[in-house]
Amino acid sequence: MYILYEEDGAFKVGAILTDNETSLQVETLHGKRTKVKANSVLLRFASPAPQAFLDEAHAVEESLDVDFLWEAAGEPEFAFGDLAREYFGRVPTASEAAGVLMRLHGAPMHFYRKGRGRYKPAPRESLEAAKASVERKRLQALAQAAYVASLEAFALPEPFKPQLETLIYRPDKNSIEYKALDQAARTTGLTPIKLLERCGAIPSSHDYHLTLFMLEHFPHGTQFAPVAHVDAPQGLPTAPVAAFSIDDATTTEIDDAFSVSRLDNGHWQVGIHIAAPALGIAAQSALDAAARSRLSTVYIPGSKITMLPPEAIGQFTLNAERACPALSMYLEIGADFQVLGCQSRIERVPVAANLRHDTLETVFNEETLGREDLDYPFRRELTFLYGLADALEALRGRPDANRGPQVDYTFTITGDRVAISPRRRGAPIDKVVSELMIYVNSAWARLLAEHRYAGIYRCQDNGKVRMSTTPGRHVGLGVEQYAWASSPLRRYVDLINQRSLIALLRGEAPPYAENDEALFAAMRDFEIAAEAYGTFQRTMERYWCLRYLQQEGKSAVAATTIKENIVRVNDLPLVLKVPFLPELEPGSAVLIEIVAMDLLEPSLECRFKEVLK
Repeated sequence: MYILYEEDGAFKVGAILTDNETSLQVETLHGKRTKVKANSVLLRFASPAPQAFLDEAHAVEESLDVDFLWEAAGEPEFAFGDLAREYFGRVPTASEAAGVLMRLHGAPMHFYRKGRGRYKPAPRESLEAAKASVERKRLQALAQAAYVASLEAFALPEPFKPQLETLIYRPDKNSIEYKALDQAARTTGLTPIKLLERCGAIPSSHDYHLTLFMLEHFPHGTQFAPVAHVDAPQGLPTAPVAAFSIDDATTTEIDDAFSVSRLDNGHWQVGIHIAAPALGIAAQSALDAAARSRLSTVYIPGSKITMLPPEAIGQFTLNAERACPALSMYLEIGADFQVLGCQSRIERVPVAANLRHDTLETVFNEETLGREDLDYPFRRELTFLYGLADALEALRGRPDANRGPQVDYTFTITGDRVAISPRRRGAPIDKVVSELMIYVNSAWARLLAEHRYAGIYRCQDNGKVRMSTTPGRHVGLGVEQYAWASSPLRRYVDLINQRSLIALLRGEAPPYAENDEALFAAMRDFEIAAEAYGTFQRTMERYWCLRYLQQEGKSAVAATTIKENIVRVNDLPLVLKVPFLPELEPGSAVLIEIVAMDLLEPSLECRFKEVLK
């Protein structure tokens, strides 16, 4: 005697060795002996033999039309044997009953299992929905296979075109388009992005990088929402000075300017004038919310995304030939450039000129310092400020901090062409601006700390710079406290600190409490944004360096070793890792061969060619 029984969701056949009331000892088709519970037995039969029984049952199963079985089953729950009897119109053979059972069990869309050997027909609506789903999946599978074949031939499927932005930047990994892309990418050995590029879906590598950044950080675009008109502050006294700013040619957010005048006592007065947007941008106003959402100006080679809308910048930037709202610090300078006194004022500052690096540096540089035969705007003032900067630098205990081999680079993008101009950092222009900015930021930080007006400070200890609402020493700059307050048109932290300074000078209540959550939130969000913006700027600078090499047809570049297998390309802000670079002293001159370039990474594959003399 044999039995058909169910074990672990599968149907099995065995010969009965021992038949007890609640269990049976059975020998399986493969000769293994096992114990089977009596309630697991679905059929008992004397013939045919187990293998022949299974063969016949599978043949019956294949011959049955599951839709006809569903129609014949009716509404109520039933046992498989009863349906087999009705289907064949007689008592079915064991093989026929087993075939019906297997067909029922293999059609869960048509029949719901209600117990061992018992089933219930699915409702008509559910069955039709399930059939539609199966058909949809079948068609999707066919479409996916066609997409894969097209992608493997590096041809973009037509249905991909309306979905390219989603596929490239925000892929839905459950879509058949992405599944096809992923499958084809694995087949071709490319990443999905590189495969799309091969298929012509990414015509502009520049737009790819820009869109990737914009969708993450500016998903609604860079246009500002309409805000109320920004009125210039009224009733401010006008300073009796003629100030001048020093910036590169592309700067529109002119935050700082300087003035030098003689005092009646024979000393000199140096004015450090900072644009004062906090006079017109109230905390929690719509304009403040716009600045708070961006937190900083984003710098991109050849372009930028400003923190403030053009109208606000135009109202507060220190443009020449007008008196601009400013927060000024005046230093009284005695003999040997000693700082004898310091006071801050809220006022309008007449700006006489906006000096630009490209023209100023040709006449004001290390070679021309002290020459009396040269005549250029603000020559005497600049020369005096340079002497003051030297003294301030020495006072901090950081002599020559701005000198050395560091180089800044200017990117000029015209259409698809790029020009990259190196400029050595630490020139007299840089020293004047940096030292006066360090002084004013340190002095205002001290003022806030002494009067317990909340602000955001920058501290450095153990080599790490961090932001804090508590003042602390900045070891790298050699000052006891330091707070950004000199770029309120470009950094939201500076705008916050300027609000506190203005309130302090006016004798008003602090705009922020010492443990104000708004300060902590702004500080945290600013650091996150600054890191993201900085990373994007570095990525795009690297991208344009590669474009420059491509544009100039460079197959090899001269470079200088930094350490181990790291080199810096001469005259470009481009650092490369060179495999198998010989062991050389840092600063050695080498020639590096360009093997391959990937503008989507952006990366450069290169190899060592030779040591240069």
